Amino acid sequence: MSKKFKGEFGYKLLTPLMRVLFNLYYHPKIINKEVIPKNGPILIVGNHKHVYDQCLTIIATKRVIHYMAKKEYFDGHLSWFFKFVGCIPVNRQIKDTAATERALEILRNDGAIGLFPEGTRNKTKDIFLLPFKFGTVSMAKKTNATIIPFGLTGDYKFRSKNLVVRYGTPFKVGDMSLEEANDKLYHEVEKLMQENLK
Repeated sequence: MSKKFKGEFGYKLLTPLMRVLFNLYYHPKIINKEVIPKNGPILIVGNHKHVYDQCLTIIATKRVIHYMAKKEYFDGHLSWFFKFVGCIPVNRQIKDTAATERALEILRNDGAIGLFPEGTRNKTKDIFLLPFKFGTVSMAKKTNATIIPFGLTGDYKFRSKNLVVRYGTPFKVGDMSLEEANDKLYHEVEKLMQENLK
């Protein structure tokens, strides 16, 4: 039996309600969610544009996803939520080895990690996708975890007409170098975003 981690009870308690409310209010279109493996270590990663981005993946699978989030989220008015559902605080001002080790432990116990390789929300108007940091592919290589890329586009508005998240083909780093794997991941996410806009 896989090891239980902090926040799993809160996650399982809150997500069914959040799934109903989020779907009713935003009405997102979720494409290819069936590619998300039901077992084994996985990293679910994609572009980042809004604080609610993680919700689109949370409602797409029944697996418990431990999201890596900037530590500032744990100080604001939603801090209780991030703590209760087992998110991992990351100090972006330093190389946060404690956060990385916590994520690696979850992956080594066949858990699921969610993160945004851009490292921050893309608030620009002219840059389609920010450069990716190497955390995703590094953790995947160390744990043989499967990477599930996604691309999300659209607006978080009531009964949104264009809010879409699309999941791509899962892959493993395997014998690829970190540079090759990171480049593959970047272009997969970019392609998924472009497909949403067609």
